[in-house]
Amino acid sequence: MKVRVLGCSGAIAQECRTTSFLVGRQILVDAGTGVGDLTLEEMGQVDHVFLTHSHLDHIAALPLMVDAVASQRQSPIAIYALSGTIAALKAHIFNDIIWPDFSRIPTVQAPFVRFVEIQVGQVLELAGSRIEVLPAVHTVPAVGFAVSAGAGHWVFTGDTERNPALWTRINQLDVAMLVIETAFSNREKELARKSLHLSPSALAKELDCIRKGKSFPIYITHTKPAETELIMAEIQRFDQTLPFGPDVTHDIRWLRAGQEFEI
Repeated sequence: MKVRVLGCSGAIAQECRTTSFLVGRQILVDAGTGVGDLTLEEMGQVDHVFLTHSHLDHIAALPLMVDAVASQRQSPIAIYALSGTIAALKAHIFNDIIWPDFSRIPTVQAPFVRFVEIQVGQVLELAGSRIEVLPAVHTVPAVGFAVSAGAGHWVFTGDTERNPALWTRINQLDVAMLVIETAFSNREKELARKSLHLSPSALAKELDCIRKGKSFPIYITHTKPAETELIMAEIQRFDQTLPFGPDVTHDIRWLRAGQEFEI
């Protein structure tokens, strides 16, 4: 199973694209500005979009992508999300004011998109992958995902603050790779707490929840462009970034747009 990082930044700037991952050819996890790096042919192959939540940095490219390829498709793009996320998309994006309601265009019987409600704990099998919906703790209804195509799970937390239920499930999974957000530096830790994001100090406590003896690479995502270097330096102070040495606790790395992983 190939996972391609289209975007993993917490905001936009030159070479900074917001959250989106392409899993195989048919599955998109979140639809931030990174989707714009796909070719029209690649966009046209996306049949399933899984959204962690409704915030703009995770859905900004969705209406534009649908507009770019929908008329060339034979079936609607399926958008999987919590009921609260779907309600937000219908009320604030696909509302015939900000953007056309593609769930009713060109006809109600044959729309460009269809919404599929999901719930935490649900497991879906499609396009050769198994997708489990994981809990998240954020300011709006939110989830993460664990995706596998056999042995080993690619786990994406989505936007979340401290999340005991997530670690309970992660400790039960065969994790091949964990992608976890750390949006703010420690100097902004109160802002992180109020906006239900992680800072390095909160991340350290979260990683302590990993069961002793479990080991997998951990990739940091969703850093604010102006604070990325500081965030990674603060993480390096409580842990090391190379998977060797007597004092290594975790294998922590910075995620970058354009990376590809075979899980």
